[in-house]
Amino acid sequence: MKMMAVCGSGLGSSFMMEMNIKKVLKTLGVEAEVEHSDLGSVTPDVADIFVMAKDIAYSANLPEEKIIIINNIIDLKEIEQKIRDYFEKNGQL
Repeated sequence: MKMMAVCGSGLGSSFMMEMNIKKVLKTLGVEAEVEHSDLGSVTPDVADIFVMAKDIAYSANLPEEKIIIINNIIDLKEIEQKIRDYFEKNGQL
């Protein structure tokens, strides 16, 4: 499984989200490849799941079922809850 942290410019905030996603996956016991990118560079085939802030999620040209929307990208608890919810909903946890 491949996850992609996405932000508008693909620099600091998406890298920070990538690090937080890796922490969350370790806590959940889920193995996945995690990378980061800018919104303009992502296409539906580059990852199985895309994690991004709500301000750019609605302009993303990605399938809705592949997106995890985060309200506060620095809130580790929210990131963990949203990822946990996604995996539980899709029978992966």
